[in-house]
This record gives sequence, C-alpha cells and structure tokens, in this order.
Amino acid sequence: MTEPRELPTERVREIVDAVWRADSRRALATLLRLLGDFDAAEEALQAAFAAALEEWPKVGVPANPRAWLVSTGRFRAIDALRRRARFDASLARLVERADALEQSDGEEIEDDRLRLIFTCCHPVLAPEARVALTLREVCGLTTEELARSFLTTAPTLAQRIVRAKARIREAQVPYQVPSRAELPERLDTVLHVIYLVFNEGYSASSGTELVRADLSAEAIRLGRLLVELLPEPEAQGLLALMLLHDARRLARATADGELVLLDDQDRSLWNRAQIADGAQLVERALASRRFGPYSVQAAIAAVHAEAPTSAATDWEEIVALYDVLLRLAPSPVVELNRAAAVAFHSSVAAGLALVDDLLARGELRDYHLAHAARADLCRRLGRTSEAREAYQRALALTRQEPERRYLERRLRELSP
Repeated sequence: MTEPRELPTERVREIVDAVWRADSRRALATLLRLLGDFDAAEEALQAAFAAALEEWPKVGVPANPRAWLVSTGRFRAIDALRRRARFDASLARLVERADALEQSDGEEIEDDRLRLIFTCCHPVLAPEARVALTLREVCGLTTEELARSFLTTAPTLAQRIVRAKARIREAQVPYQVPSRAELPERLDTVLHVIYLVFNEGYSASSGTELVRADLSAEAIRLGRLLVELLPEPEAQGLLALMLLHDARRLARATADGELVLLDDQDRSLWNRAQIADGAQLVERALASRRFGPYSVQAAIAAVHAEAPTSAATDWEEIVALYDVLLRLAPSPVVELNRAAAVAFHSSVAAGLALVDDLLARGELRDYHLAHAARADLCRRLGRTSEAREAYQRALALTRQEPERRYLERRLRELSP
C-alpha cells in the first residue's frame, strides 16, 4: 500500500526520516553488495534519499521503501559510474559488477548486514579501525558519538574511517562472509563490535535518554544472525548476555525517564520470555566447556534475572563467577563490579575497601561509575560527607542526563 498522491512535503520528510532511521543501514549494506565500493554505495544511498524527498510528494510512498531506495540508488550509481568511467578506466570494473548483480530480496538482503560486518572487521584493518568502521557503517552511529566512545576528536575519528575504507579498497577485500575455516579467527572482533553496539543502546554514552532501544534491538538481531551462522559458545554467550540485560529494559526507568537501579526495579516488568531464552543459551555455552568472558557475564546476568527478589539474589555465586571472569578477562571494571557484589555478599565495608584500592591505582579515576559506586557504599555506611564528595565527582564526569538527575537526587537526599 502506498501513501496517497500529492502528499505534503513535510509529511514526506517525516516518513523519509523514519525510513532513514529504520532502514538506511540495511539499504547501504545491500548497495555495497551490488556496487562493491563503500564510497559508491554511500553516494548512491544519499542520492536515493534525495530522490525520495523529491518524488514521493508527487507519486506517493512506495509499498517497500527500502527496495525502492536500493533500486533507485543502484541505477543512479551506475549512471554516475558510467559517466566517470570515461575519464577513469579503474571505474569500469565497478560498472560491470553493478550491471551483473541484480537486486535481491529476502534472505540475501538479511545477510547483507552480516557480510558488511565481516568486511568491516577484516584483518587487514587495525582493531580500532574495525570497530569504528563497523559502528559507523553498519549501525549508523555519528562521527561525534564514535569520537566520544573512543575518547578522541571527531575529525580524528573521521580520518580513521576514511583510511579504513581506503585500505579495504586497496587490499580488494571481498564483500562476503568468510569461509567456515576463516570464521573463528575473525569472530572475536565481530563479537566485540556487536557488544559495543549493544552497550551504546543499553546505556547511552551521552544525551537525554537512558537507552537507545534501536541499537539494542539491532545488536540482538545481529547476534541472532551470527549464532545461526556460527553457533560457537561465545556467540551464544554474547546473545544470551544481550537478551538478559535487554529483558530488564522496561523496568530500568520510570515513565518520566528517571533511572531505576537494579535493586529497586519492578521485576514484574522484566521480559520472562527473553530471560528464558538467555538462560538456555547460557547453559548451552557453559556446557560446551569452550566458553569465554561473554558467557560468564551472561551467567552473572542470569543469576540476577532468575532471582525472584533482590534479597533472594545468590551473591555468593555472583562473586564466584566474577572470580572466573577476572581470570578470563582481567580489567578494572570487572574488579569494580566484583567489589559491588562483595559489598552485598560479605559486607559493605569490604566492598568499599576494594573500590578504594581500585581508585587509588588510578585506572578508574575518570570513570563516573566508580565514584558513584563509592558514593553509594559510603552512604550505606553513614559516611555522609564522603558520599557527597563522591557523588559530586561522579556528577562532574557523567554525560548522560538520566544518570545526572539520579546523582543530583542522591545529593539532595544527603543535604543537611
């Protein structure tokens, strides 16, 4: 079904914006398969959306906007490449490729995103370039969002992406899913990228919203595709971890967007079907005896998710799982999470001592959640002045509005 003819321009712009948010990355992935070049595919996508703004007000919105965009972008790209090929013989190969490949529907289009991920994660690229390119091209994060995640400037990040695309072009990296023999060595980077996408969706690094449900859903979709393609334990573990965390999404904020911590969440809002799926995947991954850090994190999330109340949480098991995780993937953030678990399992004072040791080492000096954790432990011990100071430090470091409001609320509660 199409929208009526002669649509108001403003209405079409709203529709085009919605299609961009929902389908632009899928359309880009398909155009890349059809054209075989990042720059050509991106130019084609921009041309297609520009054509939509011009034509849809006159003829209506097509029944399948993404297919229309891909078809329009492909034909416009081929015309542009033919014109440029007269002066640049190297473009003739792209024209031949684009002419030879027909637009596809169904499963092939669904697989295009997976092809794009593995292309962006090719070993010819440096690890940080793989992550940046995938988050930009597959998931559509802006250069500014990526720059904040990488603690660098937007121009520096943009140059990194440009160089990565050039490297892919120079090395003639094929746009395809690797052979089964090649998959395992490429899997770690792909899992890391999907995990980063989910994290940005689960807890936005900045802005007015606590979550970006579109990114979380996209990461879970990609995780499912990956498990279907390669049912390795760690792929299953990562999918389980994402499902279990996302199952709590509706309970993580109030109706007016205020942050709700795990202990205070209404567990009736948790998605029990997702929890069951996640728990099953965890069991499968752990039973393989070839599990890694994602599977252990998922096991921790499963203990939380399956506890009927906060008080019934098996903190002894959680501390033990954090001990395993520290052996597999030692990091200050894992130590911080273990310290929080120790505070519940052993004593608040024991947890605070571990947090203080971590902060003294300096690695988490600018990590707002470390100061927020210390503030909460000091508050529970009645050390009010120290709690206020730690909350203020956390507040100065956070860039997310819901977290900021939560910390401000805690500070008001501690005011004399």
